[in-house]
Amino acid sequence: MEGNDDKELPGTKSLGASDGTVAESYRLTELLPKSEVYGLTAQIRRAAVSIPANIAEGHGREHLGDYVHHLSVANGSLMELETHFLIAKRLAYLRMTEIEALLELSSEVSRMLAGLTRKLKARQLAPGT
Repeated sequence: MEGNDDKELPGTKSLGASDGTVAESYRLTELLPKSEVYGLTAQIRRAAVSIPANIAEGHGREHLGDYVHHLSVANGSLMELETHFLIAKRLAYLRMTEIEALLELSSEVSRMLAGLTRKLKARQLAPGT
């Protein structure tokens, strides 16, 4: 896709916001102990990348139901990501002040996913679709 036109595809705002969670997650995992590189660091990065990947994959699917399913998977990965960061805080690897921005971004992505899911479900139920 060349250029950046003003047309918004359904889910592109959610996708863009979830990219922010990936960048922030990678930044924060740099602060974790090296002993966690194959543990918590890998889990956090996998969950973070899964969010925009599932939004994009769902958007590329032919059926609306598949899109809704992938949005649900993305939301599950988002909840997993939050949990990993709360565990990192509980283990004293990170302070709350360090993860606050990520948690706020996560809430924003969650609201966007919920709104998009509602919109798509309404479209599924609309007569003539």
